[in-house]
Amino acid sequence: MATLGIEEEYLLLNPDTGLPSHQAEEVAGYLHRSPRVTDGEIQRELLSCQIETATPVSSTLTEAEEYLLNFRSQLETAAGKASVVAAGTASAPLIADHYPELTDKERYRQLKDSAPGIVGDQFVNGLHVHVSIPDRESGVQALNRIREWLPAIVALSCNSPYWLGRDSGFGSWRVVHYRRWPVQGCPPTFKDANDYERRIQQLVATGAIIDRGVLTWMARLSDSYPTLEVRAGDAQLRARGSVLLAALVRGLVSTAVKEAERDVLRPNPEPELLDAAMWQAARQGMTGMLVDPASAELVPAQTRVRDMLEFIGQALDTEGDTEWVQAGLTEIRDSGTGSEQQRRAMESHGMDGLLELYRGTLVGER
Repeated sequence: MATLGIEEEYLLLNPDTGLPSHQAEEVAGYLHRSPRVTDGEIQRELLSCQIETATPVSSTLTEAEEYLLNFRSQLETAAGKASVVAAGTASAPLIADHYPELTDKERYRQLKDSAPGIVGDQFVNGLHVHVSIPDRESGVQALNRIREWLPAIVALSCNSPYWLGRDSGFGSWRVVHYRRWPVQGCPPTFKDANDYERRIQQLVATGAIIDRGVLTWMARLSDSYPTLEVRAGDAQLRARGSVLLAALVRGLVSTAVKEAERDVLRPNPEPELLDAAMWQAARQGMTGMLVDPASAELVPAQTRVRDMLEFIGQALDTEGDTEWVQAGLTEIRDSGTGSEQQRRAMESHGMDGLLELYRGTLVGER
């Protein structure tokens, strides 16, 4: 059984205006005083209006969900004490004109110096899923094989429709935003683990990125853990949305590892098709057509997801995740992605409706 871990990021928003509220230090202080949260669970992100957490290594989806629900509950309480709204949205619907306040960390100051225009707009939150791998060589071969499915993960995760107070026209504006970083999108293919390492060292040596952490590919090998890390998803309104995506990613990585062991041939989509597929997935989400990178054809989003389920079906059964995944996908089909829900809330009650959606979904199911 492959283990998994989930990293979630949240935005802190002003309850009256919906603007980002730079009170992460205050909120983190309340979290540190909670007996139900350990210090290691509370992590700071680039901007001081963001909070992050990461689950422990989990064997089951239930373990991961219980952890996230506990942290979200404590975060909701801490945010209330600080008079802010903690939101599981992947983009801030509004941002102020002035430059944002950064978390006081040397690396973040270096990031600002290297790309001030990008850092100044980094009001976006992602979902990162780690899946255990036997070794880095297996991880590289799995990385090569999951690339064609990353746009489908983006489509299912779309939860960032608003930017600068208006509808961006994209289900995931976060994905579009990340295209501005120097190393982004779907990763290339690699011959082996040595090739992977050589090319990363080469990128860092150019000086275009300050360190390996700025490899903003949608998937990469972790430098800290024996895992393959998939970073394609938007942050999710609900914990169960995050866990659904983690189940799908675990299925993809487990399937890819086993296929690599058996030398099963997989399509190697051309990079421009993967790029177009990612753009289309970020724009359409689950509401339209997606690009099949293997055939270069547009297919209904539900068809692309069905094809992915056929690819990972055995792995889902082995991990005991099939029922969970089916229920989660049914909910997306019935209620829409986070972006669709955000649009309905905004259209019905404006910013007040959007903030109420954020409040109601951080822990509850309203």
